[in-house]
Order: sequence, then C-alpha cells, then structure tokens
Amino acid sequence: MTPPDPKRQPEAEPDAAGPGAPARPQSLMLSFFGIHVLGTGTALSSASVIDAFARVEVGEDAVRSTLTRMVGRGLLARHRRGRRMYFSLTDRAAAVLADGEERIQRTGAVNRAWDGTWTLVGYSLPESWRRERHDLRSRLVWAGFGPLQSGLWVAPGRVDVAPIARELGLGDRIRAFHGEAAAPTEAGPLLRTAFDIDGIAEGYRSFLARWGDGGAPVEARDDLGRLLLLHTDWLDLVRRDPHLPAEHLPERWPAAHAEALFRELSARFEPGARRIAEEILDRWEPQA
Repeated sequence: MTPPDPKRQPEAEPDAAGPGAPARPQSLMLSFFGIHVLGTGTALSSASVIDAFARVEVGEDAVRSTLTRMVGRGLLARHRRGRRMYFSLTDRAAAVLADGEERIQRTGAVNRAWDGTWTLVGYSLPESWRRERHDLRSRLVWAGFGPLQSGLWVAPGRVDVAPIARELGLGDRIRAFHGEAAAPTEAGPLLRTAFDIDGIAEGYRSFLARWGDGGAPVEARDDLGRLLLLHTDWLDLVRRDPHLPAEHLPERWPAAHAEALFRELSARFEPGARRIAEEILDRWEPQA
C-alpha cells in the first residue's frame, strides 16, 4: 500500500473547546456558513463576515486569520471580485455541515430505537502514521465510535465505515464488523468503557445552564449572534454525543430537555437572525 499523502488536509472537524466553554472561531465559522450559506450556492464578502462576527465579540484579525486557515484546510474557497474578497463552502465542508444538519434536524438527541446491533472497527497503522491515526480517530468519533481497547472501536447500531476508509485511503488497514454482544459482555458496562457518559451528560447540563431560563450568552448582541452561538454550542454537543441507546443510560438523562430548549430558542431567534443577515451580508454567486 502507498502511504497516504502527508500533505493531505486534515478532516473538517470543528475545533470545539469543551462543554460550556466559549466556541472557537473555526467552530463559529462553520456554523455561520452552515446557517447562512449551505445550500445557497453563494459566497460572502469578508467585510460582511467581519461585521457579523463583531456581534459575538470576535475581532477582525481573528475573523481574517480563521478564513485564511479554513481556505488552507480546504473548507472554504476564496474568490476575488474587484477589490473585495468572497468566501464559499467547498464540497467537503458542505458535506460535513449537511451531516451535522441531518443530526440536528432528523436524528435527534435521544436514541430510543436501538436494536442491539454493534459496529466494530479494528485498525493497524504504523507508528510513523501519526496524522493518519489522528484523522481516523477524529472521523470515528464523529461517526459515533468510542475506543473499546487498543486498535478496536465500537459504536451502537449499524454504521457504514466504507466511506471513512475510502476518504482516508485506509481501506486495507481497517476491518469492520456488525454483530451482537455475547455473554459475558453486557451493553451497559461496554458503553461505560468506550464512552465518557458522565462527560456527555455534563455537556448537556452545561448547555442548559448557559441557555436556560430564556437567557443567552452576554457576548451575543442580537438575534444573529444568538442564533450563531446557539447552533455552534448544539453542534458541539451533537458531535460529542455518539447517540447512545437510551435504555442503557442513567435516569434523567439531560439530552431530551436540552434538545427541547435548543429547538425552542432556535425558533425564537431565527426570524430576527434572517432579517439581520439580509441587511448586512454581502452575497455573490461565483461562476461555476
């Protein structure tokens, strides 16, 4: 096998700061383009993005450096139009955002339909392939897997691993299986081994504390900023939650309450956010 290209860009993984922590610029930028650009075929001027991010107290230098970094990582495409610079989503970033939208809108935060099936993934990579190992682990986490033991990862349900292996060029280094647990293995302890259940729960509780009682973080100046921070926080939770089966989680699992709050606030902020976006965002449709 030819080793993967060491210059290959890393995955489009949000740079989340952890439960309850302020979102970092790339996570905010991905959410912003997901809300206002995904599916439109348009690009936004850097000046209007700077204007929007000032509403969540992110400065011009941070916005410009984040845009540049995301172009370098293959997440945004840059277009010059006269003296103005515009940015659009790449196909790869659009696919990541569409997957996040699928999880937010249709999958839901609570898994009540698990049929007892597991997906197991084993891999063996040379010690020198540190980037490839990091990329594979990041993609497995995003796909809902947790580490069971060295080189062996597990996820509840049937997960299609082929696209991950194909995208990373690791098809002959990965082995994937579907099956059911057999005695003496039990689902509850297995989940505790592979996943940080307490940490996932704490993420939802932090979200409830940050957004509860109809409040919003003080750094959000208007509904545009509120919607951006809300979606960024929720996508971070979705990314961290492997959609574990509800029957094996602790009582009073906070995901359902947090999800209800997210949907309530999203519906409240969205009309104002869309109105402000129409006023301040400078859009342009690049030629195909």
